[in-house]
Amino acid sequence: MGGALSQFLLLFAPLFAIWFFLVIRPQQQQRKKLQQMLADLKTGDRVVTSGGVYGTIMGFRNGVVQLQVASQVRIDLARSAITGLATGEAEAASPQESAAKPKK
Repeated sequence: MGGALSQFLLLFAPLFAIWFFLVIRPQQQQRKKLQQMLADLKTGDRVVTSGGVYGTIMGFRNGVVQLQVASQVRIDLARSAITGLATGEAEAASPQESAAKPKK
């Protein structure tokens, strides 16, 4: 009986270790990084939402973020809907800005 258990552990322990380091650990690190980014948000930050909307944070209230997406257009959304800070490259590639730029 003890031999079968040791064979089982010898087979599945390395598989579990590989699975842990390739799947579970990277997800945990990514989740921590996202939570830290959400905690560090401040008014004036350019962000992108899970729906692909770019905007500037105008204020916070009880887990809700007020986002200005255009002049005189503000939307309220859950803080968890923010997926990242907008970078210069991503903003330049956004359809709104590329449509507003004159063609050469």
